[in-house]
Amino acid sequence: MNMEQWERIRTGQGFIAALDQSGGSTPKALLQYGVAEDSYSNEDQMYGLVHEMRTRIIKSPAFDSKHILGAILFENTMDRSIDGQYTADFLWEKKGIVPFLKIDKGLADPEDGVQLMKPIPGLSDLLKRANERNIFGTKMRSVIKEANPSGIKKVVEQQFEIGKQILAAGLVPIIEPEVDIHSADKTASEKLLKEELSAQLSTLGKDVKVMLKLSIPTENNFYRELVDDPHVLRIVALSGGYTQAEANDKLAHNQGLIASFSRALSQGLSAGQSEEEFNALLSKSVEAIYAASIK
Repeated sequence: MNMEQWERIRTGQGFIAALDQSGGSTPKALLQYGVAEDSYSNEDQMYGLVHEMRTRIIKSPAFDSKHILGAILFENTMDRSIDGQYTADFLWEKKGIVPFLKIDKGLADPEDGVQLMKPIPGLSDLLKRANERNIFGTKMRSVIKEANPSGIKKVVEQQFEIGKQILAAGLVPIIEPEVDIHSADKTASEKLLKEELSAQLSTLGKDVKVMLKLSIPTENNFYRELVDDPHVLRIVALSGGYTQAEANDKLAHNQGLIASFSRALSQGLSAGQSEEEFNALLSKSVEAIYAASIK
C-alpha cells in the first residue's frame, strides 16, 4: 500500500475522474467524442482509438493533481502505455494522480429489481496484475432499479464479498451499487441501500476501510452517516446520466461527497477540436466539477 496515495485519497481536495468505459460502452464513448463506428473495423482498433482519447485527456494540462485526486482505468488502459510508461505509472509519477482499476465484467440480467455483477473469472490474477501495475484500488458496479429489499441486499452482499477479496490482495475497493436516477422509487431504494451498506460495513475489521461510489441522493446529505463511518475512506458520487451542470448542482448540496464523473467529465470533448479548444473545455469542466466537490 502506497501511504502517500492513501493520504491523498483520504484527505485531498478534488475529485476522481472515471476513464473506465469498457466493452459495450466504448463505442458510445467514442461516438460522443466524434469517432463514428465505421472508423474502426475490429476490437483492437476500437480500443486503440479509445486509448488515444484517454491519453489526450490525461496528458492535457487541465488534467492536473490540483483538481484531480485519482483516475479509474479500464483493464485495457492499464495494460497500455503513455510516453513509454504504463498508464498507472504515468498518472502517479508524471501527474500525481492516484490510479484505480475497474474490475467488473458488466451486469447480469435484471432480477429482483436489480442487476448484479456478472462473474469475474480470473479475479485473483487480475488483482495480482493490478499490484504489478502499481494500481491503488479497484471499482466494481451493480445497478439498483427498484426498491426491492431482497434484490438490494443481494447487490450489497455481492459487492462486499468481492470487496473482501480485493482488500486481501492489498488494494482498496470502491464499492459501487448505483441507484438508477430514473427509478420511480429512487428515494426508497436509497433508504434500503443505506441500511444494507451500514450492516455490511459493521462486519469489517477495526482498521479496514473501503470506498463507496453512490448515485447522488434525492435527499441532500442523506449519506452523511456513511461519510462519517470509520470504515469508509471516501465516498465518491457518479453522475449517473445527469448532465454536467445537473450533476454539479446536486453534488454541491451534499457535504462529504466528491465527484467521480465519466460522461459528465468528458461532455463536449471532440476528436475534431484543436488542442487549444480541447484543453480549454476540459479545464472548464475540471474546475466546475472540482468546485462542486470541495464545497
